[in-house]
Amino acid sequence: MEKFTVHQGTPMPIMNDDIDTDQLLPKQFLKRLTKRGYGDVLFYEWRYQADGVTPQENFILNEPARQQASILITGDNFGIGSSREHAVWALRDWGFKAIIAGSFGPILYMNCTKNGVLPIELEQAARETLSELPPTAKVTIDLVHQTVKCGALSWKFTINPAWKEKFLKGEDDIDQTMKFADQIAAYEAQMSPYQ
Repeated sequence: MEKFTVHQGTPMPIMNDDIDTDQLLPKQFLKRLTKRGYGDVLFYEWRYQADGVTPQENFILNEPARQQASILITGDNFGIGSSREHAVWALRDWGFKAIIAGSFGPILYMNCTKNGVLPIELEQAARETLSELPPTAKVTIDLVHQTVKCGALSWKFTINPAWKEKFLKGEDDIDQTMKFADQIAAYEAQMSPYQ
């Protein structure tokens, strides 16, 4: 997992509430065995016409001015539905480093923390302000101070201290477990194989 301390990027507003994991990444793409290569199918059914190839002209992910966006601004209940870690892989693969929502589906929230996409909850007024910014606006997320800033505007957010530490250090669950490799090996060495 990459370290996340401060990120400056441009916003991508998709202000719908109740975006579920099937809308983020439809089930037909869950057969892949790697964590990469999903960015082109993120929001697949919203992004492409019925032929699955021709882009929908009016969908924001297809706008040339938004192609470098790295901060998704969205509504309430983002990522509800089934546990679909692939959906977070698609968000990350597209280039999103953070998602700012009113609230998250709890499973998607956890999947974000495990895959290096920072989930941030902000109130509606802040998200509406961020959603109205032009595509070139620079938004800064400072995880150390837990702020989202754009120009003179600033909002505070909260995050579980353990998850914050994981992001700041760039450590996933396996990295954190491996810190105890010596203790684990010592414990296993003292165990009888026939207990």
